[in-house]
Order: sequence, then C-alpha cells, then structure tokens
Amino acid sequence: MDIHGKSNCYYNQTVEFFYSQTGKNISSNWGTRDKVVVGLGLTVSVIVILANILVMTAIIINHRFHYPIYYLLGNLAAADLFAGLAYLHLMFHTGPWTRRLTVYSWFLRQGLIDTSLTASVVNLLAVAVERHQSVFTMQLHSNMSKRRVLSLILGIWLVAGLLGLVPSMGWHCLCHLSDCSKMAPLYRRSYLVFWAVLNLLTFFIMLAVYTRIFVYVRHKSQCMSQHTMQVKHQETVVNLMKTVSMILGAFVICWTPGLVLLLLDGLHCEACQVLRYEKYCLVLAECNSLMNPIIYSYRDQDMRQTFRQILCCWYWRRQRSRRHQEATLGIRFNTQEEELVRNKHTSSMNNGTNSSEMLSFSEG
Repeated sequence: MDIHGKSNCYYNQTVEFFYSQTGKNISSNWGTRDKVVVGLGLTVSVIVILANILVMTAIIINHRFHYPIYYLLGNLAAADLFAGLAYLHLMFHTGPWTRRLTVYSWFLRQGLIDTSLTASVVNLLAVAVERHQSVFTMQLHSNMSKRRVLSLILGIWLVAGLLGLVPSMGWHCLCHLSDCSKMAPLYRRSYLVFWAVLNLLTFFIMLAVYTRIFVYVRHKSQCMSQHTMQVKHQETVVNLMKTVSMILGAFVICWTPGLVLLLLDGLHCEACQVLRYEKYCLVLAECNSLMNPIIYSYRDQDMRQTFRQILCCWYWRRQRSRRHQEATLGIRFNTQEEELVRNKHTSSMNNGTNSSEMLSFSEG
C-alpha cells in the first residue's frame, strides 16, 4: 500500500518490481560480464580519484595556477573526483547487488551520478564564459576576484545538487508505471528527455562560444604586428585555449552517446535497444573523468612539472621513511647482538675464574 496517501503509487515496492515492469533484468548470480564490468569500474574509479587529487594538489601548491581559469579547472577536477566517488559507489550497488537497494537508496545512487555530470557541464560552461571574457578583452586571465570565483564555484555545486535531487523530489514514475523508462526504471521518460536535451543544448552553446573565440583569435593573429611580446602573449592565449578545447571535446565525445541513448529511451524508442548499449556508454562516460589529467600532462608544461614534483616528493618521502625504519630495526638488531656477545664474554670470564679457584684449591 501507498504510505503517502496517493492512489496507484508504489513507494513501498522494491527496486526489482520497477525493473520487472520495464523489462530490465537484474542478474541473480555474478556472471562473467558482471565481474568484468565491476572489476573494470572499480579500477577506473580508483585511478580517477587519485589522478584528480593530483590535479587539485598541483593547482593548490603552484602559485602560477592561482588565476580564475585554473580555479575553475580545479573545480572541474573536483567534479571528476566526485564522479569517481559516485562510480565507486555505483560499482558496490550494481549487478546482483541491485536487488538489495531500496527505492531511496536507488535514488541516491543515481542522484550522485546526475550531480557529478551537472557539476562538470555547468563548470565547463563557466570556463567558456571566462575564456570569452578574457580573450575579447585581450587578456590572458580575467579580472574576476577570488571571492567572485568562489561564489561562482558554490553556485555551480548548488545547481548540480538541486538537479541531482529533482527526480527524488517528484519527477519519478512511482505513481506512473506506464511512464517508467528502461535505462532508469524509476525515472519518468519525460525527465530523461529534459535531462538529455538540457545537456546537449549546453554542449552546442559551449561549442558555439569556443568557435567564436577561435575565429576571433585567428583574426587578431593575422592583424597583429610581429612584436615579440605580442606574439608570445598570443601564443600563450592560443595554447591555453587549445587545452580547454581539448577538455571540452573529450567531454562531449564521452558523454554524447549516453545522452543520445537517454533521449531515445525518453522518446520511447522500442527499436533502439537502448539496454544493449547502456553499459558501454556508462564506461565511456566514466573514462571522461580520467581524460582531463592526461590532457593537462600532455598540453601544460607547468602542470606536468608540478605533477613530477609532487610524485618525486611523495617517492622520496616514502624512501626516507623506509630507510628510517630499516635503520631503527638495524639498531635494535645490533643491540641484541651486543647483548649476546656480552653474555658470552661474561660467561667465559666466570668459567675462567672458577677454574683458577679450583686450581689454587688443589695446589693447597
């Protein structure tokens, strides 16, 4: 029965009930495919978490990165870190483990993933606006204050959190079984259409912004004099733009297939067989959170050097700790050896004294 007093609602039903209504099967036993998906997912999630912690640490400790664009890229790394944690949580609540989920724990599982995607999309949109403002004012970095950047970052996470909560706050199919989607059996198909169209539209806006920026930069490069400082400044702007564009491109490539699949599911496309490609799109989307640290290492020399310093510092500290432990154990070992030698020496001296006393006694 419904605990909320609404007719034809199924709040007390299990997750398996909604899956069966939409035709999405939950594995009863751990098959080879489930083990491979979970094993690969766990591995990628751990790497994503560690790699983005490295990016955030580099931005914090290197003062060359203390500018609005790098603060936003650091927040993008935080979104990727959050995505790694969300996928890690998903891996422990998927496959046959899905049967143990309650309706609210299922909403939590999906809400974490939705929040991470929204944070990344809105953050990339903020980066696009920042680059547009900086380039069109002929600056390498914008004049936004730290307080304004912090407010922008807090706003990004507030929007991401709210959109992640939307389905659990009412836009679900617990009272409309006929409108349940296949890929997310507790979400209404209308929500999937809204979600996919919103993100795809944001992608197109960002692509339009970056296209306009590149056209403007190319035009300014052709009109620019050959003054050395101007050329170097322009090259720096273009290199930073290429790095940001690669980040955006990787994001669009990794997420677009999944969003198109959600859109087709929301439009109730029976012939599309969305469940067949769901896992592949999920793995591709997860790999996006690993792409940004690789792009930073490839494109940004300062970032690459900072990565190397952090890893070398960690390695030498570990070696120093190991040597200290070995030295401590060695001292203890030598002390035990000296104690044994001292005991043997004392015993031999006592034996020699006893022999002398016996000899003197016999002579007497």
